[in-house]
Amino acid sequence: MHLSTFRFGVPAVIVGAAIGFYVASQAGAAPDGWALGAAGLLLGALCGVVVLVLQRKFRQTSLKVILNGIIGFVVGLGLAGIFFVAIAGLLISVPAYMAMTLRVVVTIGAAYLGAVVAIDKGREFSIANLVRLLREEPRAKSYKILDTSVIIDGRIADICDSGFLEGTLLVPQFVLRELQHIADSSDPLKRNRGRRGLDILQKMQKKVDVHVELSDMEFPEIREVDAKLVALAKAVNAKVVTNDFNLNKVAGLHGVGVLNINELTNALKPIVLPGEDMRVYVLKEGKEYNQGVAYLDDGTMVVVDNGRRYIGQTIDVSVTTVLQTTAGRMIFSRLKEEAEAA
Repeated sequence: MHLSTFRFGVPAVIVGAAIGFYVASQAGAAPDGWALGAAGLLLGALCGVVVLVLQRKFRQTSLKVILNGIIGFVVGLGLAGIFFVAIAGLLISVPAYMAMTLRVVVTIGAAYLGAVVAIDKGREFSIANLVRLLREEPRAKSYKILDTSVIIDGRIADICDSGFLEGTLLVPQFVLRELQHIADSSDPLKRNRGRRGLDILQKMQKKVDVHVELSDMEFPEIREVDAKLVALAKAVNAKVVTNDFNLNKVAGLHGVGVLNINELTNALKPIVLPGEDMRVYVLKEGKEYNQGVAYLDDGTMVVVDNGRRYIGQTIDVSVTTVLQTTAGRMIFSRLKEEAEAA
């Protein structure tokens, strides 16, 4: 036993026993006074032992945990008191011993639960976190407005499935009308594209993890759909999701955030450095003399010098230049054997 524990714990047992003996002997009648005194002696000694055990536990516990436990204990007692004040009218018809038993059980249980919860959750609490929580403003709803082109394109559904796009996807009624107009077109190509867009919207609405809303906001003074999209984005503080190059520029001029699907696709293309070797299938003739053109799986164009004679064949090439344009990435290369001979 630790010296300080012996020094303070043993006196606690002796003092508790003495107090218990004195109170019990004074409270009882003369014939039973010594019997009650003996009972008080045992009860006081027991209280002293409890104090001794708690002292040893407190010595191994940090001050923060002790304070959290005390605070939780007091809060639990307060909640128990409020509970009994609220049901005071109901306890009138209950026998006294049952009411007292209920009061003791609920009070002890509430105090214990309060202390346990405060100790357990107190590790996550700090004054800095509380101040930060009070200062933080509630986050506004995040909207992403879909334009006609990105709905018809269809890749937005796959992006949502991947979980990279958060918030609410907003589809204006004027965009929906434009989709319906395209779906009713006499041109088979346009009609198929319009129906594809409507099918994709329906598919996205059925997904549990994707929240799609229709917006009834109209701007009758504005005729063009792109201008309406910009006005709606300003009104609800949203970003526009598109793959339309012109809408991208117009929205940027008005200070509206744009999420361009084509830019995302270009950013996700694998990085190719000059000098790297790759194997490509030469598909057609290039614009310049004796050039061949191939495409990677992601659609990146690969121009092969002196590759015209290999049209319809798979060949090994060496990258010479990588050019990033607004339309995408272009890779210039030459035959591997020519690069090795140089």
